[in-house]
Amino acid sequence: MTLQIDVWQLLGLLISGLGALWGVVKMAAAQAQRHQDAAHAQLVSRLESIEQASRAEAGNWQRVEREILQLKAELPLNYVRREDYVQSTATIMAKLDAISLRFENVLLQRGKNHE
Repeated sequence: MTLQIDVWQLLGLLISGLGALWGVVKMAAAQAQRHQDAAHAQLVSRLESIEQASRAEAGNWQRVEREILQLKAELPLNYVRREDYVQSTATIMAKLDAISLRFENVLLQRGKNHE
């Protein structure tokens, strides 16, 4: 049994084989491209969600900073430092002592005038 292949038949088989190989390679490349596209889309989606979270966090930090600055502005209106309270209390006490001393002097002078 002998197998005879003409040149045209051999050429046809080679072209068919190369065509099939080309089709398999092209299908594999297309599948790899789809996989890369899906991975890229997933990566872009993750980056967008991270960027959105970052924007929200930056907004929260700005809100906190604004609240702290507002608290710093309002704090002196609502609270008095201990040193300031002690100083104002001492001033009031000194004034009351001076008034008390004047009343005592007035009472002593009236007492001397009535005798």
